[in-house]
Amino acid sequence: MPWNHRDNSLAIPEGQLQTWAGQAATATASYTHASVRAALSAATSPTCGRDYEVYLQGSYKNDTNIRGDSDVDIVVQLNSTITSDIEALDPRAKAAFDLTHPPATYRYEDFRRDVAGALTRHYGAGTVRNGNKALKVQGGSGRLNADVVVCITHIKYAPGLLVPSPVEGMAFFTQDCYRHVVNFPKLHYDRGVQKNFLLSTNSWFKRSVRMFKNTRTYMVERWLLGPDVAPSYFLECFLYNVPDNQFGTSHQHTFRNVLDWLRTADLPRFLCQNGQLPLFGFLPEQWSTPRAEEFVRATIDLWNNW
Repeated sequence: MPWNHRDNSLAIPEGQLQTWAGQAATATASYTHASVRAALSAATSPTCGRDYEVYLQGSYKNDTNIRGDSDVDIVVQLNSTITSDIEALDPRAKAAFDLTHPPATYRYEDFRRDVAGALTRHYGAGTVRNGNKALKVQGGSGRLNADVVVCITHIKYAPGLLVPSPVEGMAFFTQDCYRHVVNFPKLHYDRGVQKNFLLSTNSWFKRSVRMFKNTRTYMVERWLLGPDVAPSYFLECFLYNVPDNQFGTSHQHTFRNVLDWLRTADLPRFLCQNGQLPLFGFLPEQWSTPRAEEFVRATIDLWNNW
């Protein structure tokens, strides 16, 4: 879709875009994270003494949260049990890996059951619901609603210049069909920090993610875009693929440059922000190119008809 005009004074105002780029409060999300961590570490918890970690993921972790982002995404990762992708290793290295990683006796199902039990014991019956991918913990007493993703460590060996190198991710199994799902939230965070860095986009990346997320919300509220077209995680990964030199100078400049680049980009080549998984595809954890193109068209139309 072409731009109707080049005069930024006739488009979405700089002040409006700057407001959309602002970050919402994070204190309640931090409190929710601390509360879940305390519930699992209590002496009476069945998870007490296990080798696990609790950390935030999603918009609150990545500083891309906007007003209206209510649920907090929390990962509870068991480190003593793993799944792996070792296809990049040669046969001898594969054999060595298998030898040092025998089958676990404490399995994913055991850990998920224990986490659910600990949270129910701490917050009370009826506050924890068993979702397909996450435990849904009802908010209260200063806490936000939380999606608690119970997972185990995933090790992937990626091809390197000399030898394959390990990359840490996490994995879980869906409750409906026991489908193995892998993600790399720590890598997602690290790469987002790097792209937002002074020598990359000079802090424009994360504010741009918030700007486009708020633009999406504005269009959804006015029936200009379907509510399921552009989920926040996909939008953040979408913008991560935009070259660093398209960000900066002003909010209008960034908004227009990013859209100009995206409308002609080779979308099937895009990776998620973690750099390990393709953004587009047919899995539930992937976006579709028609929906991405629909978002770009709708956003350009909003600019043209502001």
